[in-house]
Amino acid sequence: MSDDIAPRTAALSHLRRSKLKKGDPVALPLTMASMFHLPGAPEGFAQYGRFSNGTWEAVEDMLAHLEDAPVLGFPSGMAAVAAAFFAVLKAGDKILLPSDGYYTTRVLSERFLTRLGVTYDLRPTATFLDGGFEGYRLVFIETPANPGLDLCDIEAVVDAAHAAGAIVVADNTTMTPLGQRPLDLGADIVVASDTKAPNGHSDVLFGHVASRDREIMAAVSDWRKLAGGIPGPFEAWQVHRGLETLDVRFQRMCDTAEFLAEKLGKRDDLTALRYPGLAGDPSHNLARAQMLRFGFLIGMTLENETKAEAFIDGCELLQPATSFGGVHSSAERRARWGDAVAPGFVRLSVGCEPAGQLWRAIETSLDAAKR
Repeated sequence: MSDDIAPRTAALSHLRRSKLKKGDPVALPLTMASMFHLPGAPEGFAQYGRFSNGTWEAVEDMLAHLEDAPVLGFPSGMAAVAAAFFAVLKAGDKILLPSDGYYTTRVLSERFLTRLGVTYDLRPTATFLDGGFEGYRLVFIETPANPGLDLCDIEAVVDAAHAAGAIVVADNTTMTPLGQRPLDLGADIVVASDTKAPNGHSDVLFGHVASRDREIMAAVSDWRKLAGGIPGPFEAWQVHRGLETLDVRFQRMCDTAEFLAEKLGKRDDLTALRYPGLAGDPSHNLARAQMLRFGFLIGMTLENETKAEAFIDGCELLQPATSFGGVHSSAERRARWGDAVAPGFVRLSVGCEPAGQLWRAIETSLDAAKR
């Protein structure tokens, strides 16, 4: 853990303390209300459930503490992405997206932004700097890219994009603020799906937008209030609970992923292996420079679809499921969603199981899939 982030994680579960009065509950109360007692002038008080909620605000405080920036919560990661887009874009703007990032961002742009006169181009994450950024209003990066785990140099992209007059939005879902800090590297906006590791229990959808630019956050806030893309109080309460253990879980997950990647790198039945923490990974040097940890995602490619599915289904400590970041390790063959990966590519999300037991289960299933 970086010395810079450790004080933030230490204070995270104590943020409520300064606001507590004697006899108040230590655990965050759940505020389930659409209406609030509001006689007289409404300014300065809770007014209506679409405008504010005490439970959301507690979660936003925690995320803002981690991001070191103002934060607004949303009902999913894609709601956060959409809010960032619709708050800052207008007809005639052009945006640049990663061709190998989370596919739904591209689908949103194709199906809805183009109808409103916003055009987009695609570029691979590994060569994202190639071609420059002239003419773009917004440059959207995702590093490590999901699912292939290629990286781009955040600072270099930010410098070049800003010189061309573009805003940089970074999707930091795969890393969380504990593993990578795009705002510190100059990005204008961070978006993330807190459905993943921040919540960590695979039982809620949530997302957030963070920015140190007041005008951007004011626009995102207006979009949320007027469009109604608000998080539910109970979902916010669940994420608050998850964030209190993020540091412990994230460290365990990253430590185990590093252990597993080294083991997997010695096998001869994988046709490819991607993990930024491996010395031989194409992105390793860049990962060392801009990431605090190497993450908990591993990309492993088996010979074909049949062997990949047999490995996933046969491993007793892997949950076959989409999404990632839970306390349980999970895996899926991403080609089934149309990602541009080999048929045998498996995205492995490392959870919190004991590393030795998890490796033995993975090894046993890989051995069985070879036969």
